[in-house]
Amino acid sequence: MGMLDDRVAFITGGASGIGAGTARRFAQEGAAVVLADIQPDDGEQVRDEIRDAGGTADYVHCDVTEAESVRQAIDGAANRFGHLDIVCANAGINGVWAPVTQLQPDEWRRTIDINLTGTYLTVHFAVPHLRRAGGGSIIITSSVNGTRSFGTAGAAAYSSSKAGQVAFMKMMALELGRDGIRCNAICPGTIETDIGERTEQHDTERIGIEVELPQGSPAIHGGFGKPADVADACLFLASDLGRHVSGVAVFVDGGASLLR
Repeated sequence: MGMLDDRVAFITGGASGIGAGTARRFAQEGAAVVLADIQPDDGEQVRDEIRDAGGTADYVHCDVTEAESVRQAIDGAANRFGHLDIVCANAGINGVWAPVTQLQPDEWRRTIDINLTGTYLTVHFAVPHLRRAGGGSIIITSSVNGTRSFGTAGAAAYSSSKAGQVAFMKMMALELGRDGIRCNAICPGTIETDIGERTEQHDTERIGIEVELPQGSPAIHGGFGKPADVADACLFLASDLGRHVSGVAVFVDGGASLLR
């Protein structure tokens, strides 16, 4: 018996990183997972890995900045499996990190559109299906940045989007509680993914924010984690173990953000 037997999970950004790690973990516990992403090669590879391991998975194209794309992906997942129980609003980017005078309006807008508006659209279209299922779990991937740590130079757009996600999560926890829908956020710290490779940085050294720990970080594992560490936290929130947990931001960083 798995902790998520007979449940269906929809995961945006499921083709790589934290999303892929969470999908694999959920599938191990019996969930049917739908990987929603704009990276077909990576998404189909993760889907095939899960299937080869005996799990149930689908990949679906989903651009979280486009309302119709999100609606079609979520409706399709619910129709394919008959119901929807778990929603992970995980898709996100670091975007451009730069001094505010250099950060351009379109760069700001893109980060907000993907990270914050994408979260809203995912929840907006998923809630009717969760209600029909009699309840469920929404998990939003936020970050330590903008919620407990503000030492990342130039990350104004990113941190603002992540703070907004936590505020949105708390509103949803209250709004949806009577429907038996729990809403929580995970706030990862430094996790081994490729998101950093897609980050643009311009003149951030001019901002002058610098954090140094001359004797090393006292956090667990030095503050460095893996997607599996976040996936296990998501499993708790998605499963019956988290049945009375809603409106909470769970920091998954080994305690590193307490230092900043």
